[in-house]
Amino acid sequence: MNAIVSLKGVSKHYLRGNERTEVLRHLDIEINAGEFLALMGPSGSGKTTLLNLIGGVDRSDEGEVIVSGERIDVLAARDLADWRARHVGFVFQFYNLMPMLSAEQNVELPLLLTRLSKAERRVNVRAALQLVGLGDRGTHRPAELSGGQQQRVAIARALVADPTILVCDDPTGDLDRLMADQILDLLQRVNREQGKTIVMVTHDPKAAERATRKLHLDKGRLIDADLSSAA
Repeated sequence: MNAIVSLKGVSKHYLRGNERTEVLRHLDIEINAGEFLALMGPSGSGKTTLLNLIGGVDRSDEGEVIVSGERIDVLAARDLADWRARHVGFVFQFYNLMPMLSAEQNVELPLLLTRLSKAERRVNVRAALQLVGLGDRGTHRPAELSGGQQQRVAIARALVADPTILVCDDPTGDLDRLMADQILDLLQRVNREQGKTIVMVTHDPKAAERATRKLHLDKGRLIDADLSSAA
């Protein structure tokens, strides 16, 4: 299989006052197209930073970050934003929905950056909501939805522009076990039936079991890799 994500010698640090914190240290990782990868590790291990580098939200200090055939660490800011809109769907722990917008309007937001007509956007939005099982909730605002339903709307928003890769930052961390399992069922279905590549940060071993591969980070280094397939 071809690698859709390739990180070579990637390092990243942050400055807090005069203190330099090394977050990632000379990391090498490859992720194949169609994988469902879980990133695990203690707080501060670099998981979210790695996710942000893959999603083009942050930049590495050293090394190469190649995603979907493009070296994104050298792109200009505007080009990187355009690339991100075409290739990456984001799912966050706390949903990041606009409270005054309906589910349909929230899902439509990424499409406002495209050249699709209003009618085409409407078709895509309804298809995305149907995919996540919320075809009858399009006019509801976030406050009228459960936490699990809000996360489904967020996943529909991430999928509506048909991205190359989904990056999920602890997508079940704010949900109870039942709702978390429903979201993981959905992510597995998207991975298996649509072939979407998913990179998910999680602290939950049960969530990580749903992935096809797990990587463990500690202090910015890859310390272990579980190559077994999820049951």
